[in-house]
Amino acid sequence: MELFWHRRDLRVADNVGLAAATGAEAETGDDTDRGPAAPVFVFDPDVLDHASDVRVRRLLDGLAALRDDYRERGSDLLVARGDPETVLPRLADALDAERVVWNRDYSGLARERDAGVRRALDAVDVEREAHHDAILHDPDAIRTNAGDPYSVYSYYWKKWTDRAKDDPRPAPTAEGLVEADALAAAVGSEARADGGAAVERVALGDLPTSADLGFAEPDAEVGPAGTAAARERLSAFLDEAVFAYEADRDYPAKDATSRLSAFLKYGEVGVREAYAATAEAMAEAESDARPDDASEQVEEFQQQLAWREFYTQVLFHNPEVVTENYKAYEEEIAWRDDPEEIAAWKRGETGYPIVDAGMRQLREEAFMHNRVRMIVASFLTKDLLADWRHGYEHFRDRLADHDTANDNGGWQWAASTGTDAQPYFRIFNPMTQGERYDPDAEYIAEYVPELRGVDPEIVHGWHELSPTQRANAAPDYPAPIVDHSERREEALAMYKRARGEDPEE
Repeated sequence: MELFWHRRDLRVADNVGLAAATGAEAETGDDTDRGPAAPVFVFDPDVLDHASDVRVRRLLDGLAALRDDYRERGSDLLVARGDPETVLPRLADALDAERVVWNRDYSGLARERDAGVRRALDAVDVEREAHHDAILHDPDAIRTNAGDPYSVYSYYWKKWTDRAKDDPRPAPTAEGLVEADALAAAVGSEARADGGAAVERVALGDLPTSADLGFAEPDAEVGPAGTAAARERLSAFLDEAVFAYEADRDYPAKDATSRLSAFLKYGEVGVREAYAATAEAMAEAESDARPDDASEQVEEFQQQLAWREFYTQVLFHNPEVVTENYKAYEEEIAWRDDPEEIAAWKRGETGYPIVDAGMRQLREEAFMHNRVRMIVASFLTKDLLADWRHGYEHFRDRLADHDTANDNGGWQWAASTGTDAQPYFRIFNPMTQGERYDPDAEYIAEYVPELRGVDPEIVHGWHELSPTQRANAAPDYPAPIVDHSERREEALAMYKRARGEDPEE
């Protein structure tokens, strides 16, 4: 028997480690006699310390879907709480499992945790095995010709797109999994063996509530969870929207993006399965049935998968970027960090309509359109002159799809402190961005009810109106809290000083 430890891979299909542990890999040529496997998820207090109400809710929904997938196969999901270094060796002993298998995670916290688990299993002579699963290419696999990790995406992409991609892994059959009755018996005997405390709060398929874990139910709608929902979304996107992806993806009022980010974050769909589906779309794009530029549109979406892997390898090789600037300046950046301005940004009450729409979408849906993420990030760092860490922490608390590597990379890009960063002198004009990407103010009207029914020209010219004009047009919507033109000059001077330059030159 083997124990499979789920983490950020809440699925049974296209799961590299699970396929190996259950013997499903035998179908693809591996004749190793493996399985059956018992699946387990451990609520780790150290990981929960970095969680949020939104992400705990989304995690629980994903686990419920995973549990149902196991029950359909006659098995179930073991659920435990406690330090994995303690839980996994004891649970392996209770199940008489000879090996614990998992898929690698690449953050600094995850790597420290996994090192501790390896030592704990070694101490009790239980074999352990880790697999590469979360991304298509291992973080060490794509390097410069000099052997260094890439810090510029465009060069990384060229090698990424030329590398062969693995096929999706098969899902386990019922024969590859420990039956639910056997799991129940093992859990029961373990509880009796040590007064009920040998494995802290282990249960069979019994998921805790958010309150049990010390979290509140979020106000935001976190969206659907699980592999079935992920596949439905992927199929719908690749059916039509992907063939206009590059043309439409920056317009938040359009349903033009994949909305797969949360499913990929929790591993509810395998990245090999997702890529294989895009390859099928590419084949269709190259047929006579689609416009001439259809393949370019599909490739643009494939680049989003590559960006995800680029930022993962950045975090893997530079774990300190979670709290520190990737790009070094001669002097510290003198962030303004005005608490009232930051609070107005969080509430979506800055007086810049596209910014406020994005922040309110985040509050309501635990999600924000990607173009708008860039706009609100630029506004916080370049208009409010606030440290990017304030934004990163707010997104971490509010986004259902928060991914340490992606969010950190995005925020540092916007703040001109990261890899392949936006140059400090390129500063988004929030009014121009709104007019360009939401010309009819449809997206703004959806999330900013004070501006519903207001002429789009007035919405996009809000910063130029007099107090009387604003009062007549939308009396409940605030005036801009800062002057973009003035703050742009302040931002340029701030960055020049950080670079050791004279801001007057």
